[in-house]
Amino acid sequence: MAEKWDIPVTRVHNMVSDGRLLTAKVGERHARAIPALFLVEDGPLEPLKGTISVLRDARFSDDEAIRWLYTPDESLPGRPIDALREGRKTEIRRRAQALAW
Repeated sequence: MAEKWDIPVTRVHNMVSDGRLLTAKVGERHARAIPALFLVEDGPLEPLKGTISVLRDARFSDDEAIRWLYTPDESLPGRPIDALREGRKTEIRRRAQALAW
């Protein structure tokens, strides 16, 4: 991602530390990977940061948050990550807040 965005790799690490992005460990070597739908051409998907914050407040681990964002929900319809990409962040954050109760 650092190469694609022409930024130092430490900035990508900071985006993960700051909660702008989530990573999952993949492969035998457990390399950290960023889910593709979390990204847009020039950086992280903007509404993702607030949504990550709400999910962490609901005590979701990063893996659980990724799973929730990618799990289809018939009442949306679709997946929360798709709704975020369509600009429906308020609806998704409201649903994420309800998970904490």
